[in-house]
Amino acid sequence: MNKFACMVVFCAFSAVLTLQGALATLHVVGGDTGWKIPPDAATYNNWASSKSFRVGDTLEFNFLDKSHDVLEVAKESYDACDSIKKIGSIIENGPANVNLNSTGDHYYICTLNGHCNRGQKLAISVSADSGTPEANSPTTSPPPPPPPPPPPSSSNVVFASLALAFASVFVGFFF
Repeated sequence: MNKFACMVVFCAFSAVLTLQGALATLHVVGGDTGWKIPPDAATYNNWASSKSFRVGDTLEFNFLDKSHDVLEVAKESYDACDSIKKIGSIIENGPANVNLNSTGDHYYICTLNGHCNRGQKLAISVSADSGTPEANSPTTSPPPPPPPPPPPSSSNVVFASLALAFASVFVGFFF
């Protein structure tokens, strides 16, 4: 492969890596509180109300192994604080990362020792990213303007920086 072709392939690869890191957001559930029994039942829903969740984002549940867990459940199980209508498997090792792969409402609980009944549960609504169409979106009227994007998280900045550093090393080594 000649130098020009290598450069084109490399630039395309770098652009994809940089854009992927810039578009997805890592949400640390509960912020500094982490994933534990909260001081009040509204803690996690108050935290979520200030966030915009999009397909491609990641939820990070910070907890100590064997002290807590994470399980996605249907709304009925969320409301009842049970795991009867679970979606997926219980994640027992923290920190746990959950990728948001679909639009709609998502519900998460801790299944240990009544933790959910004491407020350790999270309900979020995930919207489509700019490249994913909404399910059941109306076709007769234009969609409302998208909300402003959230500021990039520190993980996105680190990812973009690493991608650019890799790009610099690659260019310096091969060209």
